[in-house]
Amino acid sequence: MNRIFGYGNKKTHEQLLQDSNKAMDDAQQSMQQRISQMDTQISQLNVQLQTIQRKISSVKSPSGQKPLRQRALKLLNKRKQLESMRDSLDSQSWSMNQAQMTSDNLRNTMVTVNALKQTNKALKAQYGKINIDKLQDMQDEMLDLVEQGEELQQVLAMGSGAQDLEDISDSELDAELEALGEEQFDMDYNLEAETTGEIPSYLNGTVPQFIDEEPMPEAEGKLETAT
Repeated sequence: MNRIFGYGNKKTHEQLLQDSNKAMDDAQQSMQQRISQMDTQISQLNVQLQTIQRKISSVKSPSGQKPLRQRALKLLNKRKQLESMRDSLDSQSWSMNQAQMTSDNLRNTMVTVNALKQTNKALKAQYGKINIDKLQDMQDEMLDLVEQGEELQQVLAMGSGAQDLEDISDSELDAELEALGEEQFDMDYNLEAETTGEIPSYLNGTVPQFIDEEPMPEAEGKLETAT
């Protein structure tokens, strides 16, 4: 139906903005050319007026200045018209420049909106692959595994006979340290005796005779007398 009435090739907003910008650029160039031409004409009129002004200064009689003044008046009126037209074109050019800036801002805004739409679409596609419930279940399972590991370590520690340091009282600690100090002292003393060759005090009594040693000479004499 639209093709029958000529609406089959409906342009998008981006195409409409491009066509509008192109039309504005062409209009701006044409207007700048016209303004430049008017500036040239105004400059030429100013040169002619300067020439007439010098001629009027050189002519002393009023009758001789009259035609020069009439010509100068016509040139002034023409210059005012050109200046008025130039100001009008300049105002139009400024308005078109403002409209073009607004169009450019709108196009940039549309580009930004399209980029945001694409980013939003991509983010939805990525986050759509994540199941929040499954993620929470996985975290709960990890916490359960950590607790099971801690319980296992506690059971192993209890099975090995380990004692918690907090269960030892100060009196037990002092007694244990004192016993370790005495044991170290005895070990040092025995080591010193071995190195000097002296007999320890607890062996200073009668030295026992072993049956596998040879009898002393005195013992042999006593045995002969008795026989």
